Amino acid sequence: MLTSVDPDVIRALDDPLRLRIVALLAHETLCTTHLVAETGARQTNLSNHLRVLREAGVVETEPCGRFTYYRLRPEVFDTLAGRFAELADTARAHADRKRPC
Repeated sequence: MLTSVDPDVIRALDDPLRLRIVALLAHETLCTTHLVAETGARQTNLSNHLRVLREAGVVETEPCGRFTYYRLRPEVFDTLAGRFAELADTARAHADRKRPC
């Protein structure tokens, strides 16, 4: 059931910049410097968005000297896709069902 999806994940993905970060991280592990260059966002703003993604469990970090690299956690998206697929299947199975008023 869709209610079992962590609402923090949904909220974390409900921002254009965070979706851009997620799309970039789907292709490779990047540090904040790379993400600033790719998105054009200010580092402070980007760091705040990365914190939201990290706290929601969407990304994980890897310290590397004075840099922090960010990696997408694909299993989060597998779970989310599965929950939405279940919802779509339920909607198809009950498409003709209508509760009377």
